[in-house]
Amino acid sequence: MRTVVQGRVRQIAIDTNGPFVVIGEKINPTGRRKLAEDLAAGNFEYVRDLARIQVEAGADMLDVNVGVPGVDEVDLLPKVVKVVAEAVDVPLCIDSANREALSATLATLTGKPLVNSVNGEEACLNTILPVIKEYGAAVIALPMDSSGIPNDPEARLSIAEKIIERAAKIGIPIEDIVIDPLVLTVGADSRAGAITLQTIELVRRALDVNVSLGASNVSFGLPDRLTLNQAFLGLAIAAGASCAITDPMKLGLTIRAIDLLRGRDEHAARYIRHFRKRDLMSR
Repeated sequence: MRTVVQGRVRQIAIDTNGPFVVIGEKINPTGRRKLAEDLAAGNFEYVRDLARIQVEAGADMLDVNVGVPGVDEVDLLPKVVKVVAEAVDVPLCIDSANREALSATLATLTGKPLVNSVNGEEACLNTILPVIKEYGAAVIALPMDSSGIPNDPEARLSIAEKIIERAAKIGIPIEDIVIDPLVLTVGADSRAGAITLQTIELVRRALDVNVSLGASNVSFGLPDRLTLNQAFLGLAIAAGASCAITDPMKLGLTIRAIDLLRGRDEHAARYIRHFRKRDLMSR
């Protein structure tokens, strides 16, 4: 399965049989005080820097989230996305569940972005899916609904199937839907990681669609988060994940190594190129 997205210049295929796609996570004000303050003040220079740094570090796409309490997302999101789209040439992942903000943003954006996200709640399906269809975007689907996030992988699969069916009814093809199996912290529930991994395997076996992860969620609240994130990514990619919203600076080389070991990097070209580039950036 190939989910093709397009930036201002660069086209990326998220492919169940291809190399893993890295979606840079840094343009998100959650836990980033400077970014939150700059966004609220309408100062976008730091956003430009974060965009460029992540692409230089190997991000294939960039996630853009402006969820600062008290800001007008309908006004702010299109402005920030425009700044990012002009600063880099990679495809963007527009991170919002606000229908008006998404419509205002997608109406001005060239290419084909990925939208994060839709879920199985009726209100969400009825408001977000028509926007995806109208602007021809691809979308990340979360297997949760009005009852919350199921602890049963089969229940998560059932919600994913529901979203795909509803999308198909309005003409959104299955290849434009990427399933996020939902990563919760193992600090709160030691089985959370295993449930996510089982969900990935079920989704890939039953639906053969692309799978995305909010990878760093797994380690929240625990020491040495990098080690946990690296281990989880290796397991998730082996289970069938094909892209992740994550930190390209810290995890880019790990992901290239995993691709090499899976036989998805001919002559180790991507791994060596990434290593050399990282070495030059650190000097």
